[in-house]
Amino acid sequence: MNRKSFIQSLALTGMAGATMQLNKLSTLTDPLNSTEQMPVLFMGHGSPMNAIEENEFVQGFRDIGKTIPKPAAILCISAHWETKGTFVTAMAKPQTIHDFGGFPQALFDVQYPAPGNPELAKETKTIITKTEVGLDEKWGLDHGAWSVIKHLYPNADVPVIQMSLDYMQTPQYHYELAKELAGLRKKGVLIIGSGNMVHNLRMIAWDKLNTSGYGYDWAIEANDKMKQWILGGDHQSLINYKAQGKAFELAIPSPDHYLPLLYTMALKEENEKVSLFNDKAIAGSLTMTSVKIEKA
Repeated sequence: MNRKSFIQSLALTGMAGATMQLNKLSTLTDPLNSTEQMPVLFMGHGSPMNAIEENEFVQGFRDIGKTIPKPAAILCISAHWETKGTFVTAMAKPQTIHDFGGFPQALFDVQYPAPGNPELAKETKTIITKTEVGLDEKWGLDHGAWSVIKHLYPNADVPVIQMSLDYMQTPQYHYELAKELAGLRKKGVLIIGSGNMVHNLRMIAWDKLNTSGYGYDWAIEANDKMKQWILGGDHQSLINYKAQGKAFELAIPSPDHYLPLLYTMALKEENEKVSLFNDKAIAGSLTMTSVKIEKA
């Protein structure tokens, strides 16, 4: 609504209408107000079934949600939205996307009706200068987002937008792009990267699917090195994962699930601490290791 239309509506509706309009305007702009700096998360999301199952990882998501301030909004970078170019969801009511197959009907029945935040989408577009950001009205919330966010905020009462991964770009590019999101942390926005540090579906040990802590030697090797670099602040080694040998080739056969980690790490500031949670391998070729960055 522009200024002229806003003033006209005040004149037409009287004081009661003016109050309603002011409340509406406040709701739209609240997420962009200054706040204490929000934490940043990387969530190892694993199987979509984590959305409806009860297990140690789901409990880990819930527990971490209790340790952070409730955000005004969430910006999620999910492994499951790859595009040519960079986009953010800009609709008021994003759909719940069931972007998978072969799972029980109960999983397809899940809806996560969190509102979107068109104002935050526009703000995100404005602050990014590295590339032109498109405002998307079609995507919604894929399972990389809603399957974990629903455990943080089960009432779906926090607005959520997603930002896509440009599959044409390098890890260094994504890391640098992520740094431009830093200002949103001081406007009540919780930024979440959602993927898996080790993610090789072709090599899953199906007979160990429910065995928590089971990982192939190469998966453990790669995951341990990543954790060492995460906790030690060696971001360049994380960015240069393709140069880290055979274990990393097997751990990261495609970048989609790994890149959200770089978005999280890029946002760490000098005076912040890093901690890990859900730090286990599953099914041989996946790790659920997740990261929290917050003020020391």
